[in-house]
Amino acid sequence: PRPQRPCDAVGQSVAMGAVGVPGTPLPLMPLLLALALLSPWGSADGSCPPRCVCASNILSCSQAVLSSVPAPLPRFTAVLDLSHNNVTRLRADWAPGRLAHLHALLLSHNGLSFVSTEAFAHVPHLRHLDLSSNRLRALEENLFSDLAELEVLLLYNNEIAAVDRTAFDNLGRLRKLYLGQNRITRFPLELLRDGSRLPQLALLDLSANRLRSLPVGELQALPAWLRDRLYLHGNPLACDCPLFQLVARGRRRRLSAVMDFQEELRCLLPATSAPIGILALAGRQPLNCSEAREAVLEAHLGDTVTLSCDTRLRGVRSRHWVTPGGERVLEEGGNGSAALLANGSLQLRALRPEDAGTYACWVAGPLLNETLYVELLVHNFTLHGPHDTLNTAYTTLVGCILSVVLVLIYLYLTPCRCCCCRGTEKPPAPRDDSINSSVLSATPNHAAGVPGEPCRSRSASATGPGQNGRFKVGGTPQPPPRHGPKAQRKVSDPDSVSSVFSDTPIVV
Repeated sequence: PRPQRPCDAVGQSVAMGAVGVPGTPLPLMPLLLALALLSPWGSADGSCPPRCVCASNILSCSQAVLSSVPAPLPRFTAVLDLSHNNVTRLRADWAPGRLAHLHALLLSHNGLSFVSTEAFAHVPHLRHLDLSSNRLRALEENLFSDLAELEVLLLYNNEIAAVDRTAFDNLGRLRKLYLGQNRITRFPLELLRDGSRLPQLALLDLSANRLRSLPVGELQALPAWLRDRLYLHGNPLACDCPLFQLVARGRRRRLSAVMDFQEELRCLLPATSAPIGILALAGRQPLNCSEAREAVLEAHLGDTVTLSCDTRLRGVRSRHWVTPGGERVLEEGGNGSAALLANGSLQLRALRPEDAGTYACWVAGPLLNETLYVELLVHNFTLHGPHDTLNTAYTTLVGCILSVVLVLIYLYLTPCRCCCCRGTEKPPAPRDDSINSSVLSATPNHAAGVPGEPCRSRSASATGPGQNGRFKVGGTPQPPPRHGPKAQRKVSDPDSVSSVFSDTPIVV
């Protein structure tokens, strides 16, 4: 007998409780019945296929010895696992109905050798597709064009030898593409050059294939995030200096695809059968490659710049430039925006934003080859446009700030006149002068007119001395002195001790 499935067990327990099996608690019968009614597998179109395990919206039919996709498939299925079976052909009618909720389809380890170009028309929202470890031999035209939301595509460990350049059309959301361990001799890297075909691709695995040469110029023009996850190890590549420059530059920039697989990055020298490490080509005969040098040049829109190919080699036999788009500039005095000069430099006229990027100058000498990289930064404004306006704004702002500072200095730090310093001596402070008022007062209790003493302000000199030796401004006038027993009585000062803070500046 086949093993009991979880959904069968639930249904059996509900059926047993309905007839009142001894030992089943009566309060659990309505609960089990409600769970069976609420579960999607209890509906008419939600029965779990034979030899499959069903849990919520997950349908697992792995290792079920299936030769075809089970039918009918519940329409609410989100994850369908058909791995480790014998499904050798995936026809267009494998899903009779539209599976709008399916986002993960696993078909690895099936011996799959045929996939119809209309096989994915019924699963438009698929995001994860695993076709690894099968026997696929080619990726046909528009094979995955119906999967506009696909993010991860696993095709490794197959027998793929041909890849049609339209196979990945309409995959605008694809982030990871695994094509390792196949028989690919050429991959259409031009699909990645302008970023319009696969704009979000961040990982491309081409390891362990049959690639013998690489378009180094096109690889160098790829975005930095893709070069960091471009895996090329395990291929029978032919050794040359451009390949060495590419790998050496990746090591210098510590790219993961180079740092993690340095031992597997190997190539074949002419007339040899044993591969050697690509990074071991430095100074090795007969190529005797050297590491590349890099320079950075900044310019503005509309400028004309000259990129120098200042090589250290003597007796240069040939040289050519490769633009960031992977195009070679060979002829002197070209008619386009890029022209090769007689001294080997590259002149760019009327710079545009798309002219920015890394340019490579390949130099071939009698004994040594060299590569020089020039990174061109094109600022998105002209030299006499918004840049000058920005400088004028900064100059105006600095002038305003300086004006405010000068006004503040004039108001608060201008020295006072000493005309008030001449006069009669000021009487000493009364005995009841408090220590707080003497400390807080900005005018010391010394005689006026003494050399070296600070001066009084003109507003304070207009009145007589007040309480604690301070000159009162607008205070109560002092009456003439009187004789008699009440002569010692002082006139009350309306200013309190705290008024020292109101009319006396505090110098820090």
